[in-house]
Amino acid sequence: MTEPTSLLTRGQFDRIAKALADPRRFALLQAIASDHDYPCSQLCRDFPVTKATISHHLKELVRAGLVQADRQGQFMNYRVRREVLAAYSAELLTRLSPRSLAVETSAE
Repeated sequence: MTEPTSLLTRGQFDRIAKALADPRRFALLQAIASDHDYPCSQLCRDFPVTKATISHHLKELVRAGLVQADRQGQFMNYRVRREVLAAYSAELLTRLSPRSLAVETSAE
């Protein structure tokens, strides 16, 4: 079985952390995670911001690898990449483990 952290590409951990730090982006991710496929048009109805703002946040979530965009004709549907979330969670726990923190502290 492959380690979950092997799914993260170089620099992806930091991109995910940055993406999740924005409250609106996190709310969009939560909404998308609530369904298998979440239409962009529904996100635009559910969030009281401009389409451009939704588009910007979706672009950042896709860039971080947290969300996959699927085009169906003229419509876009989004889905959470749960395997990437699992890899991020595993890496976060590894980085925050007492042993990992002790190694970083002794290196300073």
